Amino acid sequence: MAEILVRGGCVVDMRPQPVVLRDTDVHVADGRIAAVGPGLAAPGADVLDARQRIVLPGFVDTHRHGWQSVLRASALDVDLGGYLERVAGGLAQALHPADVATAGLLTGLECLDAGVTTVQDHAHIAFTPEHAAAVVEGLRASGVRAVFGYGRPVRSQPQPWRAGDVRRLRAQVLPDDDGLVTMLLAALGPAHGDVEETVADWRLARELDLRVAVHIGATPAVPRPVALLRELGVVAPGTLYVHGNSLPDDEVSLIAGTGGALSITPAVEARMGHGPPMLGRVRALGVPAGLGVDVVTTVPGDLFSVMRAALLSVDASGGERVPMADVLQAATLGGATALGMADRIGSLRVGAQADIVLLRTDAVATAGGHDPVGLAVNAHPGLVDTVLVAGRVVKRDGRLLHPGVGDVVAAANEVARRLAGF
Repeated sequence: MAEILVRGGCVVDMRPQPVVLRDTDVHVADGRIAAVGPGLAAPGADVLDARQRIVLPGFVDTHRHGWQSVLRASALDVDLGGYLERVAGGLAQALHPADVATAGLLTGLECLDAGVTTVQDHAHIAFTPEHAAAVVEGLRASGVRAVFGYGRPVRSQPQPWRAGDVRRLRAQVLPDDDGLVTMLLAALGPAHGDVEETVADWRLARELDLRVAVHIGATPAVPRPVALLRELGVVAPGTLYVHGNSLPDDEVSLIAGTGGALSITPAVEARMGHGPPMLGRVRALGVPAGLGVDVVTTVPGDLFSVMRAALLSVDASGGERVPMADVLQAATLGGATALGMADRIGSLRVGAQADIVLLRTDAVATAGGHDPVGLAVNAHPGLVDTVLVAGRVVKRDGRLLHPGVGDVVAAANEVARRLAGF
């Protein structure tokens, strides 16, 4: 793998808090960050001119249903119940393995185009082994770093979910926990399933040495789902809980107390009415948390809009204001921590995987900028100039380098046309 020197940028690192290092180089070798500092020497390296760029660790999306990229903007004006009826209970039934392979590739490319170098794909479209393998195929083809969440379908999806299929995918497709695409188990959980299913999911995850991701919330039937998981003896460190807006504070604190983390998807949570915003609460309670897009049926697929939604939803609720630096960290190192990957991604420390994003500061939308952290939070995907994943350049000078961009766009639009009257 060729060495790369990111020359003279305004580097924003995340450890222990966001710190700005102006006129700084980043040397990449063997897919990792070899050095960070001014005036680095790297003879023969491919030089990326970052003198008018903000240099960041790649963004980390901790929760997205990537299969819905071919259902974009199909549920804009409905609440959670309407979304479940239209998307999970309706459109999902018409998606073939080839469709979700297109969706996986499109999701990965959409992420990379917006500077998201890691995505947790919560794939409760995995009706059949063919669907599951197709999503993985698409993610791998895109070049994104992904954590594929093999998911048990929600109640409105009648297809069976078989533990044997999960075992086979783990053994034959995703056995490597150090690869670019890895695996977790996307469980249904006590808020959406019964106790027997919940116990079976967590036991299967333990058997296969997989982390668990689970939608979580308080319901009349299960008002304390995290405590219930602990009482059942299945809760495990490293569990990723998603949303949690309806949980009382002691339940949110229990997430941290049991070694878990939270994925906050503030744009969808606000739009679908999940409950009060979470970013301020997790800061106050000391719960590790990252950010996520969730569904592009309802919101845009970039983390810039998600970061702003996190800030604005807290402001609108009357909660204590959240600093820009904290929300940027949640979108990078916070997400890496939530996924158990902080030793590999989420920062620009020496030895980390070289997942790097360069944002333009020579555009009219960023000219005159004073605060690089604020500029990054208030940016948009069009300002993403260059993206590296594990030291490989996947976007350069504002253009994705994948040779199949036009083909996947055409394929996704064809799926949308086919389903238009569904």
